[in-house]
Parts: sequence; C-alpha cells; structure tokens
Amino acid sequence: MEEIKGVCSVWSWEENKVFELALAVVDEQNPDRWNVVAEMVGGKSAEEVEKHYWILVEDLQCIESGELDHAIEEVQLHLPIDCDDCDQLQSWTDEDQKLLVRLDLN
Repeated sequence: MEEIKGVCSVWSWEENKVFELALAVVDEQNPDRWNVVAEMVGGKSAEEVEKHYWILVEDLQCIESGELDHAIEEVQLHLPIDCDDCDQLQSWTDEDQKLLVRLDLN
C-alpha cells in the first residue's frame, strides 16, 4: 500500500483523468502507445506512464478478486476528503468530455 501512496501522490487528479482518457483513445496495439499517452498527459515519461498503467491493472485485479473489498472502505474512512472533491467521484462529467475534446488526437 505504501508503493501505491507514493505513486498516487506524484500524479495529480487532472493527470489521472487525462491518463484515463488517453488510455481510452490510444489503441492498445499502437507500438508507440506509452509515448503517445505520455505526450497527452504531459510532464511524464513513457516509462512512468507504463508503470502507472501496470500498477492500476494490479489494483483492479485485486479489487475484482475481492482482496481489497473491505480494505478500500477502511482506507477511505481515514483519508481526509474535502467536500469540494466529492464531485470527483462521478464516473464521467461534462468536464471530462471537454478534456477529451481538447486532446489532440491527430
């Protein structure tokens, strides 16, 4: 869990949102995928982006297997959350759509 905290603190909320959007639009078969995603995110190397991806994949596997089912709830109880941040829990927002449109995909 310490490794995850370190990685999360390096990536801002905005960078994570752009990262998620970039993953959605850059083909998995693209041989230059990590460079393209890194360029879209900005300020990250291809290696950082790929490492971030694999950490998220591992997290998802743990969640889907049920390993983190209750642990996540316990961690969330101890995290300081601003009421201003609560809207970030939505799956897809108008702001996400605007961000996707702003990405240069050509």
